[in-house]
Amino acid sequence: MNNKIILLLAALFVCALTVALGVGRYAIKPLEIASIFCAAVGWNGRLPAVAPETYLIFTNIRLPRIIMSFVIGGGISIAGAVFQGIFRNPLASPDILGVKFGAAFGAALAIIFFTQITFGVYSLAFVFGLAAVLSAYLLAQRSQDPSASVLVIAGIVVSALFQAGLSVLIYLADPYDKLAQITFWLMGSFHTASWLKLAGIFPLITVSSLLICLFSWRLNVLTLADEEALALGIPVFRWRMFYIFLSTLIVAASVAAVGAILWVSLIIPHIARYLVGTEHRRLIPVAGLLGGIFLILMDTLARSLLVAEIPISIVTSVFGAPFLGYLIQSRKGGALGSDRAN
Repeated sequence: MNNKIILLLAALFVCALTVALGVGRYAIKPLEIASIFCAAVGWNGRLPAVAPETYLIFTNIRLPRIIMSFVIGGGISIAGAVFQGIFRNPLASPDILGVKFGAAFGAALAIIFFTQITFGVYSLAFVFGLAAVLSAYLLAQRSQDPSASVLVIAGIVVSALFQAGLSVLIYLADPYDKLAQITFWLMGSFHTASWLKLAGIFPLITVSSLLICLFSWRLNVLTLADEEALALGIPVFRWRMFYIFLSTLIVAASVAAVGAILWVSLIIPHIARYLVGTEHRRLIPVAGLLGGIFLILMDTLARSLLVAEIPISIVTSVFGAPFLGYLIQSRKGGALGSDRAN
């Protein structure tokens, strides 16, 4: 990878982290941030001590929220790059197999009938997100056509069914209480971020992302036509299911934890291709880093622009939709063209 790209990503990460740590309803000065970090590594007394409330906000609210946004942003961006590669479609996104609507249905079901406790909503959303993808897979298995397009169509069918179920739940929800909770959850937010919730998703997303990075070289072969890949001796179906399974775990855990986050998994892989091309050993890690940085900045905007927090999907849509339009206007091919590795 080009050293300039590495330096650019490192600079972006440091800038995003500094801004996110300091900006918010309770501003934390750079000197106070430095003092907390010095104390954490045992350099007590080198800088003035911070107020107890500043330390609590930093360690219990802001830091887990920033780490969670980086992990989720990186994970769903990697999943987006994987789906665009294996389906050879630059507009493919991880929710194409129904995970988003499955998880949304599970969360709404929990909010209305079972529990409003965050962990209960998270658990049911995760279970239904995986169930949606499993249903799409089993439906595709009954087809005689082994191509990837059958799996996509099965995902559309399952998405439509869960979307219909979600609409019924929204219709039945109490408009003065639970409907607002469901709507806010559907638009996504990091306001419930905590060390406990981070501990629940961090291993799942990071291990899945690292495995995808480790075997990213196989994605180059899967961008070829199935006949070409089979001629090279590659078990296409087995590897495709491997990547879909890991990506689904990432997306299901992310959606269950913070709700739907729009556009990130679609646009970040395109930005990464601008920087490093379509070779997946470079594309996947760069997409992960960019996605993490992007979501840190978007979450900082969401919690800082207005007095009340803005749902994260509104902020990502405001930036994501115009950017995709810019790509369509400015590119003749490449970023919105074939994902075939070169």
